[in-house]
Amino acid sequence: MAATSNSSAFGANPNQSAPAIKPVDGASSYVSQQDGGDEGSEDDKDEEEAPVDAGKDTAIKKKKKKKKPKKKKIAASGIGKQSSPPRIPVVSLFPSAQFPTGEEVEYRNENSFRTTSEEKRHLDRMNYDFLTDYRHGAEVHRQVRQWAQRNIKPGQSLTEIAEGIEDGVRALTGHQGLEEGDNIKGGMGFPTGLSLNHCAAHFTPNAGNKTILQQQDVMKVDFGVHLNGRIVDSAFTMTFDPVYDNLLAAVKDATNAGVRESGIDVRMSDIGSAIQEAMESYEVELGGQSLPVKSIRNLNGHDIIQYSIHGRKSVPIVKGGDQTKMEEGETFAIETFGSTGKGYVRDDMETSHYAKKAEAPNVPLRVSSARTLLNSISKNFGTLPFCRRYLDRLGHDKYLLGLNNLVSTGIVEAYPPLCDVKGSYTAQFEHTILLRPTVKEIVSRGDDY
Repeated sequence: MAATSNSSAFGANPNQSAPAIKPVDGASSYVSQQDGGDEGSEDDKDEEEAPVDAGKDTAIKKKKKKKKPKKKKIAASGIGKQSSPPRIPVVSLFPSAQFPTGEEVEYRNENSFRTTSEEKRHLDRMNYDFLTDYRHGAEVHRQVRQWAQRNIKPGQSLTEIAEGIEDGVRALTGHQGLEEGDNIKGGMGFPTGLSLNHCAAHFTPNAGNKTILQQQDVMKVDFGVHLNGRIVDSAFTMTFDPVYDNLLAAVKDATNAGVRESGIDVRMSDIGSAIQEAMESYEVELGGQSLPVKSIRNLNGHDIIQYSIHGRKSVPIVKGGDQTKMEEGETFAIETFGSTGKGYVRDDMETSHYAKKAEAPNVPLRVSSARTLLNSISKNFGTLPFCRRYLDRLGHDKYLLGLNNLVSTGIVEAYPPLCDVKGSYTAQFEHTILLRPTVKEIVSRGDDY
């Protein structure tokens, strides 16, 4: 979910998530760089292929056994296929609760010691619950988004698309969010963004919206999954006309450059510079015109803290002077936005996204509907973002006066859609990364992006 250059944080609260297994038949997988492959370690392969009748080979085999074994994938026994649409809780596909590890990348240079440091490994093991929650949420995100990528087609309404994704997330996390407090345990980390064309972020249909996805549209699909407030924030862009391929390639390349550059002790300015360089090396030909792809300079990535999608740090997507560093234990959403327009967004259109502020002021509310609504927001969402459709789903009606009162008193923050100039096209890709003590884990990585 996008952060603007001057956006405020969404909220906060503390808590804590497990090793890798290779899912089969419908459960997606991502092989870590450390793990070496799908079918087991290289050592296993060597032992299978080595002749058994030579003394020399036997000695070699014995020597191999003395080597420190690599981490292996745990057998994914009992894992079955996900349904379509996705409705089987991910814990049923992974009964041991050992969810797939994301892409693991070893730290470089002065931080390379972390990979083998016993102290750092001990710290990593202490993060078991934290990692389990994040990997669980990431697997839900992968399965739902891959279903969406296969099934979203022009002619569908944006409401149908958003509800299809959200129904999948709720089913796969096992949290429908209709009982008081259930959504705070797990489910949607924030509303499904379906921003079209010149609109870059923060649009989801409100009740009554009749927008239909068209063949020529460029749609950003941005949604979050959370377990115990550990939010996986990941986004992709869908098009149905190859004319936009270069725009998508530019943004995907830029996001991967940002992910690659990120790490412990890395300055935000260096990440922004790498992103901009990758992004702006592309051009798109539209209507006979060759247009440069520009980084949207007032949109950023951001850190994520428990129950708060936007923490206190921003990750720029253009070069600048921010000397803030990433630190061990932090979680970041690395997201980039490219545009064929001005490369600058402004608030536009009807607001749909809201969130209660973590440090909301304690002010008297004179509108009775505002008091009732605030009580419901606190119990059902806490500081997690929500949208108007979520209030409708809980049975609220005629709540706009109360909601606007909560916004005007500074208790709730409104997040209107963010748009470049009309006629331009924008794209987005995003991943969540965990700066673990031993390695960087791109927890949301999948076979799709």
